[in-house]
Amino acid sequence: MIFKDYYKILELKTNKVSSEEVKNAYRLAVKKNHPDLNVEDKLAEEKIKDINEAYRILSDSSAKRKYDRIWTRNSMQAKQRQYKEENQKTNSAFGEFFHMFFGTIENTKEKRENKVEKTPIKGENIETSIDVDIEEVFYGLDKKISLRTVDGKMKVFTVSIPAGLHNGEKIRLLGQGKEGIAGGKNGDLFIKVNIKDNEKFTLRGNDLYTNLYLTPWEAALGTRTTVYSIDEGTVVYIPEGIETGEILKISGKGYKDGKGSRGDLIVKVNIMVPKNLSQEEKKLFEKLSAVSTFNPRKS
Repeated sequence: MIFKDYYKILELKTNKVSSEEVKNAYRLAVKKNHPDLNVEDKLAEEKIKDINEAYRILSDSSAKRKYDRIWTRNSMQAKQRQYKEENQKTNSAFGEFFHMFFGTIENTKEKRENKVEKTPIKGENIETSIDVDIEEVFYGLDKKISLRTVDGKMKVFTVSIPAGLHNGEKIRLLGQGKEGIAGGKNGDLFIKVNIKDNEKFTLRGNDLYTNLYLTPWEAALGTRTTVYSIDEGTVVYIPEGIETGEILKISGKGYKDGKGSRGDLIVKVNIMVPKNLSQEEKKLFEKLSAVSTFNPRKS
């Protein structure tokens, strides 16, 4: 299908025209190319058909938008073809001889190379990772890390880790990556923070998991005790008869969620039996064994 340049047909230089400008251009084109005024022009009628077709499309805003997309693409392709043709002419044998005769071909080449060299290019980004203890990152901290630069030297960076940063998040240090080329900006340094659990706490999402250790008599009789999160303790009531593996949940005492709130503290109960009994403790357990009818092996 042959592409028709409706803007060229209406003698408009750009597609950035109003409906009123399209209408005026249409009127002038009809007047200029009317068959009655161009009797000797055998193509006058065809020109009027094209002018009417161009006006029909460009005066309709919806049709104009669709046409403009095609027009823009074709205009770019035409410019590329024109540039290629001009470039080929410049590189013709005659052109090369002419430039060589006047001693300008080397200068043109040097200018072109200099232009490429002077184009600023941003340096590459660098990525690394650091491990941080869960209790450290809860409060936030400044941590020093050492990295080897491109020239092999060690460089020390101080990284400010904000309180409550989440596992896997990255900290960006502007301009601390590889150097830019030809005046381009330096790349950035991205540091991925890996939060490591410790013996007290495990992090899952915004919830903290910890253990609560109870004696057999505390579990059997019930008690009140303090369960500690990272920042403070909470007094909780332990019901009598609680078993190992049962879960207590303390709302709002977990890890920071980044929105001003916190997750939950999930507490797993562990009943611990003393390994080294005194004589008196041993007698008490023997007495309990004699009087108790409790048998966990019975269904």
